[in-house]
Amino acid sequence: MNKPHLHFAHANGFPAPVYRKLIDRLGERYDVGYIDAVGHDSRYPVTDCWPNLVDETVHFIEARYPEPVIGVGHSLGGLLVLFAALKRPELFKSLVILDSPLFGPWRARGLLMAKTFGMIDKVTPAAQTRRRRAEWPSVEAARHYFSTRRLFAELDPQCLDDYAEFGTVEQDGVRKLRFEPEIEYRIFRGLPHNYHRYRGLLQVPAAYIVGSRTHVVGESDLAFMRRHFGMSVLTEEGTHLYPLERPLETAERIHAALAGLGQR
Repeated sequence: MNKPHLHFAHANGFPAPVYRKLIDRLGERYDVGYIDAVGHDSRYPVTDCWPNLVDETVHFIEARYPEPVIGVGHSLGGLLVLFAALKRPELFKSLVILDSPLFGPWRARGLLMAKTFGMIDKVTPAAQTRRRRAEWPSVEAARHYFSTRRLFAELDPQCLDDYAEFGTVEQDGVRKLRFEPEIEYRIFRGLPHNYHRYRGLLQVPAAYIVGSRTHVVGESDLAFMRRHFGMSVLTEEGTHLYPLERPLETAERIHAALAGLGQR
């Protein structure tokens, strides 16, 4: 029997192979596909609210899968599968969104104001992206460096290894970030603020899994998702990076979310 098709979409700055442990577990039940690094194809440049990245996702799904897919995405990726499903609902069977910045009207309005008045770098991680270190002499050196950063303090050891290996590439004798910092920066600056336009329009069953210690969304945002997108909300232990902190548990939570949507 053929496995159901699942499209996985990664977070900003984290190429999909970094999620290998999660993807491998999902692959026991699903035929999993993904774009390695969204935003790096010149045909789909990064602009405000990411319409071209949504098109990149739609075109990949059309080409890769012979039937409607389960869309699963973390952070950036969750919003891309959501917007893709709003644009082309016939391509999807269901959605599971992992701690994505899907905001209610007050926070979305604040985001628009930050863009309008040139403050967006201060309310997103954009400025930090431009300051981050981007090359190391070896994979081992990259791993050691990442292991000292507070952001990665709770990452599963294999995921940390995979970030050092698959999150960097060999160039000119050194390891450089696979996800270009300038593209990561532009993605953060373009964080969507126009969710209100899509209230009541989602035709695909969807679930949202929030990290128990996330800094990304709050209760008012979750209420907005439930009311206007019909999403069920589940919780997984961890920070915003819980899919890389608890990859096997996250896979089980995704299975549970899909079962709750009447799919397996």
